[in-house]
Amino acid sequence: MKRLWWAFVCAWIALPAALAQVPAIVLASTTSTEQSGLFAHLLPQFQRATGITVKVVAVGSGQAIDMARRGDADVLLAHDPPAEERLVAEGFALRRMPVMYNDFVLIGPAADPARARGGDIVQALRQVRDQRALFVSRGDRSGTHAAELRFWQQAQVDVAALAAYRACGCGMGPALNMAASLDAYTLADRGTWLAFGNRAALALLVEGDRRLFNPYGVMAVNPAKHPHVKHAQAQQFVDWMTGAAGQAAIAAFRIGGQPLFFPNATPVPKVSKSP
Repeated sequence: MKRLWWAFVCAWIALPAALAQVPAIVLASTTSTEQSGLFAHLLPQFQRATGITVKVVAVGSGQAIDMARRGDADVLLAHDPPAEERLVAEGFALRRMPVMYNDFVLIGPAADPARARGGDIVQALRQVRDQRALFVSRGDRSGTHAAELRFWQQAQVDVAALAAYRACGCGMGPALNMAASLDAYTLADRGTWLAFGNRAALALLVEGDRRLFNPYGVMAVNPAKHPHVKHAQAQQFVDWMTGAAGQAAIAAFRIGGQPLFFPNATPVPKVSKSP
């Protein structure tokens, strides 16, 4: 018994050192990838393949990109391609690699009082404006928020002049909750919508417009700018996500039989449908 007790004590003393040797990286990413359940599906597979653990900081794409720019993350996965390409051009991240896509959808009351239903996001937003319907914006500099503002601009609508426009400064899940409680319209990514469990009277009203295409990119933070980042492990994450195993894992992630994201790294794997 004494020998067994001593072995236990030695193991307990050695545990912190053993844990310290387990490599870990910080991934700055979006609330859509976290709240859809994608990372809960992907990251255990990545860890089994590489031994690397991943700590996810899920914020809007703008904030995630800022984290990468400051060196507060080792790797970035976001869905605001123009901002991501600027980050690469400025030297704060290495090459942006396409990894997957889904699409944006307009969500609103099933009764659709603004008569926004259809396949044209620009016309739908004009209907929301004309009918003075409540609209919930994430307002958080996320990729979804950037796309929403782009669509309003294409509709020639000044959101500052919309009395029924509500910016929550929140992630996709809370924005959908707010829309459900207010019986309001909102722009969402399809993945989070499919995973959302508090739909109340909300329904998917607009989809299929090519402007709603929503691509995601992954990139390692540049160690030349931030020497402290774990570049080797971050690059392993990029390589796994864009390689055969990661792409297959993305394709396999479904809710209720429906895929939430479609892999599109090169070479493009076969998928069952397009947005």
